[in-house]
Amino acid sequence: MIFIGLFIILALVLVAPFSVKRVEEELEIFLFVMGCLSVTITSGWGMGLIEEALIEPVKITLAVFIAGFLFRALQKPIAHNVNRIADLIGVKLFAFLVISGLGFLASIITAIIAALVLIEIISHLTLDRKHEVSLVILACFAIGLGAVLTPIGEPLSAIATAKLSGEPYQAGFLFLFKHLWRFVIPGVLLFGLLGLVVMPKERRKSRGLTGGKEENLKDVSLRAVKVYFFVMALVLLGRGFKPIVDAYILSIPYQGLYWLNMISAVLDNATLAAAEISPGMGILQIKSTLLGLLLAGGMLIPGNIPNIIAAGKLKIRSSEWARFGIPLGLSAMAVYFLFLLLLR
Repeated sequence: MIFIGLFIILALVLVAPFSVKRVEEELEIFLFVMGCLSVTITSGWGMGLIEEALIEPVKITLAVFIAGFLFRALQKPIAHNVNRIADLIGVKLFAFLVISGLGFLASIITAIIAALVLIEIISHLTLDRKHEVSLVILACFAIGLGAVLTPIGEPLSAIATAKLSGEPYQAGFLFLFKHLWRFVIPGVLLFGLLGLVVMPKERRKSRGLTGGKEENLKDVSLRAVKVYFFVMALVLLGRGFKPIVDAYILSIPYQGLYWLNMISAVLDNATLAAAEISPGMGILQIKSTLLGLLLAGGMLIPGNIPNIIAAGKLKIRSSEWARFGIPLGLSAMAVYFLFLLLLR
């Protein structure tokens, strides 16, 4: 009966945010309720879990809050200088610097703030819509990949570090950096180079995507609160789904875990990480799971938080994202699979 209940909850967690608009709008509350139910079904409540759920989200929440204030201070200078810089250094180099720069900064300023900086840049960049959409998608791939290097970068890295903080890995702040930098740094640079290739030589004086708005204190505070409850919900879900992970996930070889996580294209990769990552995994299984989640998460809008934020504010259609994101993501996954085989 426990497994039946957990599989029902898992199905709701994976499907409802994608298919029910109210759940999508109140995702943090929905996941929190599902996390509480999963822990209750497995009789997993205890002071240790409650303490972990309350404390673990603090670091990434503070990072989002502080970076949000920095973004407020820089918002107007970014808006006033985007086109001037693009003309000065050329659109191609500008695209490379935006994509790779935000990709590397995401692990420090968080993927959420990196996405907001991207939106501000794109909102004021005078370029045709097709190239702006391509620039956004490439940047979101880079941001999602780069943010994994620290536990403050994004909810996925926060929850992965939390779940591996005990024996045998004793994961600390630099655990993910230590094991993933050889895959992440070249990937961020590669997405930047692709931007250099696909962008036009000169800026075309046409109106593309718009959607940036000036941030206020309420925006900054509300976003931090939502991140806190989102990560708390993921901690609870991770503990609740432990029986499923122990029974089914741990026995899957790393190659299978990598390709299995293509479902991250349509489902939020942080939620999937909460359901899959376990200290019972080998390090190669962990790396394969995370890389599969990160790369597939860029293919479609629902796969990653930067995608959702950027597409929502810039009004990018799902079909526009898919036309560029799916071929790009599949190609990246094929290349990275070879890297996994060679660099494991």
